[in-house]
Amino acid sequence: MPYRGEADPQEQPGAHQARLLANAAALKRFSRRGFLAGTGASALLAADMLVTRRVQAERQVNRILQVADDFADAYYPNASWFLFPGYKTSWEEALWILNAMRGALNKRGQLAAVGYSNLGLDIDEVVIAVIEHVRAKKLTKLFFYGHSFGGMVATQVAARLREFHGVEVDFILLDSSPYSRSDVLDESWFDGVVFLYESGFRVPSVVRGSYELGERVIHKDERTWRQILDQTMEQLSPIAPSSVLIQSESAYIYHFDGNRFVDKLGATRMAYIGNPKDRTVRYQTAKDAWSAAFAPHMVSMDLQTDGALPAHASPGWNPLIYRPIVERLMDDFFPLPRGGSKVTVF
Repeated sequence: MPYRGEADPQEQPGAHQARLLANAAALKRFSRRGFLAGTGASALLAADMLVTRRVQAERQVNRILQVADDFADAYYPNASWFLFPGYKTSWEEALWILNAMRGALNKRGQLAAVGYSNLGLDIDEVVIAVIEHVRAKKLTKLFFYGHSFGGMVATQVAARLREFHGVEVDFILLDSSPYSRSDVLDESWFDGVVFLYESGFRVPSVVRGSYELGERVIHKDERTWRQILDQTMEQLSPIAPSSVLIQSESAYIYHFDGNRFVDKLGATRMAYIGNPKDRTVRYQTAKDAWSAAFAPHMVSMDLQTDGALPAHASPGWNPLIYRPIVERLMDDFFPLPRGGSKVTVF
């Protein structure tokens, strides 16, 4: 049998030349269309891989994410808010929340958020990141915003800062924070996730993405279709929290015991805000549990984010509802000079 491109002895005269011309024409068509398309697709894939590797590499450590604000930076060089993001909240969404709440937060301090490491939630490492930022910026007044489960983290970090570093947090705002896993409406889901995590199994991203979409469709009454699409696509992008981080957050919620931090907060003030229509956390039981455990610290328990969609911990989506609540708390318990009048740049 002849090799490809060789003439077959039994071929009719001229057939071999015709076949070569046909192959050449096909190659020409491929080089113009297929080659360019393949090159473009390869370039896009390579760029995506580079971006993904860069994002994943820089998010292997906890990082304090700052939002520059000329007003806060000028008037409050020694005070700062720290946002502790909620479950499955990316670094980008944390910054989005700070920007959405800027008009209320920047009247008491600078703006910062904790970016959790994709290698997993480690409270000791979070405390180190916070205290290093506090010392580098010479901060003397700290306000913590606990976004959803971030309220648990904020409380433990505040207790650790006081116990090991002598730094006291002035205020902790608990935004729809569960006090324990029993306050989570979908508690049964944690049983499986935590079991798999503690058994060493890591959930693939594609499986997590399918769950994300299903969970949001089930709770459609809390979200618009645009919110469902945006939140689901974010969880499948390179900027999304890793499956390891999400599983470790699940385990943290599952095992959290707020009683360990009672009597360890000094003079820290706390406030709880939430929504009775919350379909993620049981508003009443969570609020009651925090209020009972930290009664000496709790200065406000009844401010509600009525009308917010989603109903659970959504300052980024509903800043017009959240900002007046935060401003009221600040004016009532941390009044500005001259009896709480607003500071201006003029």
